[in-house]
Amino acid sequence: MALREKLYTAEEFFEIASLPENEDKRLELDDGEIVEMAESSPTNSVTATRISTFINNFVIPRNLGYVTGADGGYKLAEKRVRQPDVGFISKARLPKLPKRFQIPPDLAVEIVSPDEDIFKKAREYLHAGTKMVWAVYTDEKTVHIMQLDEDGGLKSKPFDITSTLDGG
Repeated sequence: MALREKLYTAEEFFEIASLPENEDKRLELDDGEIVEMAESSPTNSVTATRISTFINNFVIPRNLGYVTGADGGYKLAEKRVRQPDVGFISKARLPKLPKRFQIPPDLAVEIVSPDEDIFKKAREYLHAGTKMVWAVYTDEKTVHIMQLDEDGGLKSKPFDITSTLDGG
């Protein structure tokens, strides 16, 4: 019989993640379990940085909010903390930069890795209050914009490299 480790709350997770021995680790909290995320590929890392730059170029001059990178953890539920590759949270929802993000981002951008269940993650973000998730497929050069439909189901609309994304 396999014994399961203790399940953690978001607050316990934030304390563990901030320990010096975890400084260089990318950690997420998934249903109470602490999961170490694999290092991003160079393509995914560069793509995330470029997307972050484009979003920042729009957000900063308009003083709209905060753009985070892959180490910006957002509490989605009591036992769930996610680190989108790029996140945006508006000043309308969060006027002052906090010590930790205790609410979900308005926009979560995930550069999709081969073994990643992006639909699970998108549902988690959206049901927690995120307005939109961009699922970026680098090999196909497509972005799927994911939102909830009127019935709470997941809808996904693909955009190719010739499309313009406006973030809603």
